[in-house]
Amino acid sequence: MFTPGKKDIYLLKCLFEQELFGNVIPFWSKHSPDRINGGYYNCLNRNGDVYETTKHVWLQARQVWMFSKLFNQFEPKPEWLEIAGLGIDFLRKHAVRQDRRLYFSLNEHGAPKWIQRKIFSECFYIIALAEYSRAADRPELLKEAREQFEIVWNLAKDHSQLGRPVLEGQIPSRSLAVPMILLNVIEELSGGKPSGYEQEIEDCIKQLLLHVHEDKKTVFETVGMEGQFLNTIEGRLLNPGHAIEAGWFLHQWATILSDNELHQTAINMIRWSHERGWDQKHGGLFYFLDYKGHSPTQLEWFMKLWWPHNEAMIAHLLNYSITGEQKDWELFKQVQEYSFSHFHDDDHGGWFGYLNREGDVTHNFKGGPYKGFFHVPRSLWICFKLLEKLEISS
Repeated sequence: MFTPGKKDIYLLKCLFEQELFGNVIPFWSKHSPDRINGGYYNCLNRNGDVYETTKHVWLQARQVWMFSKLFNQFEPKPEWLEIAGLGIDFLRKHAVRQDRRLYFSLNEHGAPKWIQRKIFSECFYIIALAEYSRAADRPELLKEAREQFEIVWNLAKDHSQLGRPVLEGQIPSRSLAVPMILLNVIEELSGGKPSGYEQEIEDCIKQLLLHVHEDKKTVFETVGMEGQFLNTIEGRLLNPGHAIEAGWFLHQWATILSDNELHQTAINMIRWSHERGWDQKHGGLFYFLDYKGHSPTQLEWFMKLWWPHNEAMIAHLLNYSITGEQKDWELFKQVQEYSFSHFHDDDHGGWFGYLNREGDVTHNFKGGPYKGFFHVPRSLWICFKLLEKLEISS
């Protein structure tokens, strides 16, 4: 078993702690809360000024969850609970339709702007309700979260209810995003206790594993209904960061279920996806790849985005905590060094989100329609806690 130096672990732990509590949280706590209309401004430029007042529902919900989680598991700071309350009250008042679907975006005052034909706004609303209910000691919100999950579970089984009918020319397929996100939602909703959700957990794990092709050492975003490889643009698509995130979600359930075989599958998912996705020339994880080496049709395929690197830091550190193998520690260090040297902003706080292949910042905003207070603080917090455990045991 490989063991990093105790001092190295300590310095890394301090680095993650300082980055989270001295840089990222202060930036979002200062600039994001809207104490007039409720909720949060999530479109923030480099120095924190609001450049667009649209409020994106899944980012509102993720921010509620993150501040509630910090309150529950790090320190019960009244400021964090107050910020979380701004978001949950705004969402409950404005984001939920009569049919319990959620809008994707609202204007500054809460009027609806857009609804997606997906379940992800609902999923993040569930975890927000669940975590805030524990922080604020409001059990009625946990009951609401459980009721909302039943709706989402049914929507996930029948996409026609989302306005997405299966058309004659389509190839029936499955998306990795659905089972992996639902596994995470169940973990947050249940507090990591599977009682009452055993069948849903089993179904989600089975569906997720259909995307893991051991013979190809690859995790596919889209597969046939029985898990078969689809030789189409969608079927060949690889998203290394997404596969890595799915891997560490699977680790969480492997721990809860005491399933070593599931742990090994998660370890492989993370290693394979990193090996295929890492840019050997410029560093960083590619956003998209084509399994057969064709040019991906996504014009941004070569870009380096913040969130795959956030997920990879968690995943590799989890791998190391389980395997004790040097290669997992080195992969963690590789991603950590790239992330802190490219996404961190010394001048204004927070993290940039978008780089070109060479690692130069292409979009200087800190928050946008798909980037909020979630992946960065979640990764910093989880890695800090893992490093703290490693420091104690070393």
